[in-house]
Amino acid sequence: MSPKPVRIAQISDLHIKPPGSLAYGRVDTAKALERCVAALNEFLPAPDFVVISGDLADTPTVEEYQYLARLLTPLKLPFAGIPGNHDSRELMRTAFSSAPYALASGPLNQRIEIGGLDLLLLDSSVPGKPHGSLEEPTLHWLDTTLSDSPGRPALLFLHHPPFKAGIWHMDRQNLLNASQFELIVRRHPRVQLIATGHVHRAALTMFAGVPTTICPAPNHAVDLDLAELRQPSFKVEPPAFHLHTWFPGEDFGSMVTHQVPIGTFDGPHPFFGPDGKLL
Repeated sequence: MSPKPVRIAQISDLHIKPPGSLAYGRVDTAKALERCVAALNEFLPAPDFVVISGDLADTPTVEEYQYLARLLTPLKLPFAGIPGNHDSRELMRTAFSSAPYALASGPLNQRIEIGGLDLLLLDSSVPGKPHGSLEEPTLHWLDTTLSDSPGRPALLFLHHPPFKAGIWHMDRQNLLNASQFELIVRRHPRVQLIATGHVHRAALTMFAGVPTTICPAPNHAVDLDLAELRQPSFKVEPPAFHLHTWFPGEDFGSMVTHQVPIGTFDGPHPFFGPDGKLL
């Protein structure tokens, strides 16, 4: 049987706080996640898997991860998460103890097979720091794992972007050892996508010859202050998630990423009337 398209939903930067608390005194991240889960459950065709690319909790505390687990209970799709700079490796390892972590301690890297795809989830968190870095065990694991199945396409997920987005205060805390990451990616042509989070807004570029994205958030967006006029700020913009679809084909197939808005909107409305003519 020939491979089928594989659809991977990506959500990011949930920033769950204790019940009743608002992020920055203004954003109800729990309600935002509830709306996001409902949108994922309703989407057709159903995604094959959901990747949560970091900052699952906000402070973080045991209470936040327990609340997160309750908020994710209605999600009808399988999922896995990786830490961001707001997370705790130890608390995440306890909260999601059944996850297939590649290492017994330290970075929470995971390899997940979905249909014809390998999903490689990389822990770019640096305990106690806002910036990202891939530790030597992670770089070694990534290189080895990519070498294991050279014929299978692979998607890489991590929290910190390995490129500058142009937002000054976020660019200071992206993936600081991106050059080491790049060397590994360029050795393995099966890498079809690098998907990140952290910036709370959608972006697309090329890195190491591979399409590389930043996922929007279900709650608030980092202010797009490209002119460096304001202090670090956020806006409450329309929430969204990314849907990455892999289509089988020659070589490693092809990828497309859609941004899916979260909410209720007018439509859909037909383009054509009963007579087949354009309305």
